[in-house]
Amino acid sequence: MSTYNQVLTQAKNLSSDEQLRLLSELAMLLRDSIASDPDRGKVKSVKSPLAGKNKWRGFLPERVDALEFQRAIRREWGE
Repeated sequence: MSTYNQVLTQAKNLSSDEQLRLLSELAMLLRDSIASDPDRGKVKSVKSPLAGKNKWRGFLPERVDALEFQRAIRREWGE
């Protein structure tokens, strides 16, 4: 993993144009790799960070304004 971290650190030091070029080249490498081994490109199981969000629908509002929420709590507690 240290090699990955070294490469990531080096990539962070690149200019935006160089990062975009690197991203493009990495995408081409990945496409070629998947094309040569179709099973390699299949994702077994990835859970979305939002998985299960819908189970709270109706309980939590879509978006909460943090400041307004804080004010409402304070009003409830009489502060």
